[in-house]
Amino acid sequence: MQKLDWIVLSVTLLFIVIYGVYKTKGSKNVEDYILGNKQTPWWTVGLSVMATQASAITFLSTPGQAYHDGMGFVQFYFGLPIAMVVISMTFIPIYHRLKVFTAYEYLEQRFDLKTRSFTAILFLIQRGLGTGLTIYAPSIILSSILGWNLTLLNIIIGILVIIYTFAGGTKAVNVTQKQQMFIIMSGMFITFFLILHLLPNDMTFSNAMHIAGANDKMNILDFSVDPENRYTFWSGITGGFFLMLSYFGTDQSQVGRYLSGKSDRESQMGLIMNGFLKVPMQFFILLTGVMVFVFFQFNPVPLHFNPINKDAVEKSIYAEEYNSLEKQLAQLSEEKKEFNLLYIDHLNQNYDNPILRNKLISLSAKEKDLHEQAKEIIAKVDSKAETNDKDYVFIYFILNYLPSGLIGLLLAVILSAAMSSSASGLTALASTTAIDIYKRNIKTEKSEKHFVNATKYFTLLWGVIAILFACVGTLFENLIQLVNIVGSIFYGTVLGVFLVGFYIKYVKANAIFYGAVISQTTIFFIYYYAIHIYPTGQEKLGYLWLNFIGASLTIVLSLMLQTLSRSKQKITA
Repeated sequence: MQKLDWIVLSVTLLFIVIYGVYKTKGSKNVEDYILGNKQTPWWTVGLSVMATQASAITFLSTPGQAYHDGMGFVQFYFGLPIAMVVISMTFIPIYHRLKVFTAYEYLEQRFDLKTRSFTAILFLIQRGLGTGLTIYAPSIILSSILGWNLTLLNIIIGILVIIYTFAGGTKAVNVTQKQQMFIIMSGMFITFFLILHLLPNDMTFSNAMHIAGANDKMNILDFSVDPENRYTFWSGITGGFFLMLSYFGTDQSQVGRYLSGKSDRESQMGLIMNGFLKVPMQFFILLTGVMVFVFFQFNPVPLHFNPINKDAVEKSIYAEEYNSLEKQLAQLSEEKKEFNLLYIDHLNQNYDNPILRNKLISLSAKEKDLHEQAKEIIAKVDSKAETNDKDYVFIYFILNYLPSGLIGLLLAVILSAAMSSSASGLTALASTTAIDIYKRNIKTEKSEKHFVNATKYFTLLWGVIAILFACVGTLFENLIQLVNIVGSIFYGTVLGVFLVGFYIKYVKANAIFYGAVISQTTIFFIYYYAIHIYPTGQEKLGYLWLNFIGASLTIVLSLMLQTLSRSKQKITA
């Protein structure tokens, strides 16, 4: 990091915080603080929805995912556009008509207080954990690469978010997310085109795609029906659809974004905008990761991207064995560069040489084998070390190959994304705690000012909790990979409750409550025995299916319990 990088990083982050506080201070009532007085235009709603989902993990892990496994991860988002249409047609009109502050208010009107409280508590558990993850994930990676103190970094990110979220609530989140999305996408576009510029001079984008394709990085669609395959077309359309339907339709961190819209139509247009742009955005981020892979076909690639693991090995008795692998990789990189250049020459002559293509595949297989051997050495040094270095690929490229100034901008992108998703999480946690738990159970009448202050203090409380969780995050293994898994464990049950509420009027309060409790308990068992106890990549069930199972199980159980209740009533009568 040069002086210019520090200036760019500091100015960008301070601008976001100061701008957010300046534009939104002085909320007079709960509607203003939690819903931004319902004055948000559709395009701000759309950007805010996108920024809420696009956490720092998106911009750190997604390029690394593509670097290692190719473009297949984009299938995860295939159910999103369909979910946006369903939510726009069903969820939004109901929420706006009932004039709710949170999604869970609806459940008391449809069922009863215990159903509302149960779903609100499920939300608080998973979103509280998720908000801690959105702070911890970028912190652990940046501290590893830059040598920054992890705890201090967690506290800095958390405090920056708390300052403007505490001051302005939802309005502050909305106005800052516009700036954050501009910074994020500008940084990603600049990086993408700079990677193309850094490739050999006679190499076209088409050539780069051929090289990526020769290494199986461009396999976008997988129509396999094997439930053990994590990302397929079918898991994206089904499990992904249920995950997105639950996340955008029932998670207050997203519901709060479009409840602040000026009208039904403005909220609906914002969600449809997200439906149109989200898949292309993720495709572009993955493609950036593929371009990083192509870049390393012509430049030296590290044996392992996580510097902490490398340092641990170099201080161990396995240092010589590790250094031997590094020398083999250096020789292989030179050979790989030579054959890739030769392959490009043939492509420029409109000839896709199958012999050269097979040679490239063979060299990539040898390189992958060396990386696997390095992971085995790391595991010998520390059995608890996270040997998966996908999350470190993109930040390694940024720090080692981008020019001064742009490094600061890309770090600002990562931290802006962390702040954006964390701010949405805090406002959602605070509003749910204030409205669904505190206000609903308080016995005496209180003023609007009282509830505004209560929501602010809950924002501060949840901010501190998120920071504390992030600071103890090192006690847990594979934490960075848990973000979507955590959501999948809880979202299915919550979605099932809402779907029954919207579409199955036959089911009453007790049936849905006990059906949801049984469903959530069952999901815990399925997750533990089919996913948790198996190493990454060897699970018996892709976690996306938990969303479909949870929602379906909740619906079926509630119908069964309601039918049983009706039968008992008839017998008694």
